[in-house]
Amino acid sequence: MIRVLCVAVLAAVSIEAAAEPIQQTKGTFVDKFRQLEESLPTPNVYRTASGAPGHAYWQQQVDYRIKVTLDEKNRRITGSQNVSYKNNSPDTLTYLWVQLDQNRFSKHSDAYETMALAKEDAQKMSFAAMREIAMTEDNDFGFKLTKVADASGNALSYAMSDTMMRIDLKTPLKPGASTSFAIDWWYNIPEGKAMGARGGYEHYEKDGNDIFFIAQWYPRLAAYTDLTGWEHKQFYGTGEFTLEFGDFDVEITAPADHVIGSTGELQNPADVLSATQRDRLKKAATADRPVMIVTAEEALANQAEKTDATKTWHFKAKDVRDFAFASSRKFVWDAWGVKLPASGRTVMAQSLYPEEAMPLWDKYSTQAIAHTLDTYSRYSFEYPYPNAWSVNGPIGGGMEYPMITSNGPRPEQHDDGSRTYSKRVKYGLISVIIHEIGHIYFPMVVNTDERNWAWMDEGINSFLQSMAEREWEANYPSRYGEPRMAIPYMTGVDQTPIMTQSDSIIGYGPNAYTKPAVALNILRETVMGRELFDFAMKEYARRWKFKRPYPADFFRTMEDASAKDLDWFFRGWFYTTDHVDIAIDGVTHARIHTQDPEIENATDREEDAKLKGYIGEVRERATGKPMRTERFPELLDFYNKNDDFIVTKKQRDKYQSALKDLKDWEKELLKYGRELYFIDFRNIGGLVMPLVLDVEYEDGSHEEVRIAAEIWRQNAHEVTKLLVRPKKIKSVTLDPHHEIADADTRNNAWPAKAKESRVELFKSEQSRDLMKEVADGEKAEADKK
Repeated sequence: MIRVLCVAVLAAVSIEAAAEPIQQTKGTFVDKFRQLEESLPTPNVYRTASGAPGHAYWQQQVDYRIKVTLDEKNRRITGSQNVSYKNNSPDTLTYLWVQLDQNRFSKHSDAYETMALAKEDAQKMSFAAMREIAMTEDNDFGFKLTKVADASGNALSYAMSDTMMRIDLKTPLKPGASTSFAIDWWYNIPEGKAMGARGGYEHYEKDGNDIFFIAQWYPRLAAYTDLTGWEHKQFYGTGEFTLEFGDFDVEITAPADHVIGSTGELQNPADVLSATQRDRLKKAATADRPVMIVTAEEALANQAEKTDATKTWHFKAKDVRDFAFASSRKFVWDAWGVKLPASGRTVMAQSLYPEEAMPLWDKYSTQAIAHTLDTYSRYSFEYPYPNAWSVNGPIGGGMEYPMITSNGPRPEQHDDGSRTYSKRVKYGLISVIIHEIGHIYFPMVVNTDERNWAWMDEGINSFLQSMAEREWEANYPSRYGEPRMAIPYMTGVDQTPIMTQSDSIIGYGPNAYTKPAVALNILRETVMGRELFDFAMKEYARRWKFKRPYPADFFRTMEDASAKDLDWFFRGWFYTTDHVDIAIDGVTHARIHTQDPEIENATDREEDAKLKGYIGEVRERATGKPMRTERFPELLDFYNKNDDFIVTKKQRDKYQSALKDLKDWEKELLKYGRELYFIDFRNIGGLVMPLVLDVEYEDGSHEEVRIAAEIWRQNAHEVTKLLVRPKKIKSVTLDPHHEIADADTRNNAWPAKAKESRVELFKSEQSRDLMKEVADGEKAEADKK
């Protein structure tokens, strides 16, 4: 223990260089709390400084009328579409850009030609990798255009640029004007899992049938925005897309025995569904559990009888940015009407899956849809569409489109015909359905730019997924909810900042999903608190519902709606590759020096006694030999009878004199009997974070102390926090709930704690066998000689 005459807070200057455009020119101080404005687009009439759409915000409107035929035998899609494009921008357009995403699978595509392989692939390559290469080389994939014409049927000039097509307008399209054109096309459908496609087919050898999930299947208008103009980066397979909202009128002609699930609402149920199926759907709308529309037995019978006849399913959808559908004769179909509490609307949660997906999908798929609609509608906005589909189709993981998703996990088939599923597969299915249905909110309604900023849909959605998973059951094995999940990536060398364009990200999963989801969980639970965070998140969702936000709009809205300066957080977590590693460097225990010699001298005497235990003197005393003063007591005098800490008249007079010069409140402070603890923290990882402490007292009680990140303002490397307490502290633990993603917890405690481990014992049979082999070899050589 030490005593201090006064307590002062000294702000030490941190040592680190600031980046352009603001630069510290004296010393090497860095401001971790420097504002983000210099890095964000300048606010304007389209996007305000508050993060809300401006009074002049605009976006284009694109409507589609499409007739499409699914050729099951040849696995080909043939379509004819009419597009109406309204120019709501203030700019005159002389050409339009159209996305042709199927061109990615062509062997002439930039994606394929720039595909880099590891050196090791020259010696060893997986069957799956070689299969994808062989399929690309041996097949003719990509769009085949047979007509590009204006509304009068006159051919339009166009130019191809890999996965993009420029259509040259005969007449410039002025602000507020509209134009229409038609495109006829066809393409060969890729095998989904084999080609790493986001749509395609899956073939079942056992019965010879296919499941089709048709996505990114028609020429789609690229987005034209106030921030970047044409959003026409090429599609390399990773960065997904951003599109314009519009209305769709789609007629799908498929084999007559196929069941189809799709974006939009079915317009002709009497033409394509039986009376029994229509009756079951009606009952499902008000049921308290999912209802089978097509049973497993009916699906098995249906897939056994193939037909050359066709049916046309007619769907319409309003205010959607894309359209997808699934088609197969193998489908089991269940549905359940989910009533949304805020408006009382009923949304049909529906699942399509082969009989092979049972007994997993029939138990969990539609329940997971309903759970997502419930939780996401509370944390963002009410689900705006009439349907939400989950399809077990040809995509290994999951993929989302408006109102319909494709999800991969299914049970394992055994040789005896039975099926089982592991815990991992069960929760994998529930999680992927929550995730993909969640994507209908973000980015299918909050229309973020996935081609550039993957985290804005994947990260925000993964965060909300973790919220929904926590409400599914206690201790749900979530991949995105706990901060520790991000530590391996954040401490690794091979990483990029979250604010990296999608195709350039290193470690796409942890970068676009895990790290931003963890960041938002920390923002909610530790930095902002649930009340402020939830309000701000809902405000962001409300502001940008059916609009196109960019990163700055999210950052600014979260600050605007919470009165929290979060620039330090967004800069550190989203713009750098720093990680969290904060250490407790030491603790100094002190109390106020009373200046009263009656008190202070007694304390000095106690501390001095502690220093007189030198081992040499202790051992000398233990010998029992008499000291000289014991043999000659006349040698003792005044100083032997009184120690150095006796209170003298001079000290008392000095104390009384000092009191005369003090005000009453200053005299009271000298009697302040609290314990003072100066706790030193060191920032090793670079990210400044709040300090969350568990303080344990000598009486066994605990206190949770939360210190805002602003404590690092003046020094981002090391700070000292003073705790003033009425009782003595036994221990201090930093990040006791593992909530700030601290990478090294070994330096998080005072006094330091031993690292816990378990030693696993094993028999060293291998080493003994080796010794025997050596001995046997030596004996054999001796026998030869």
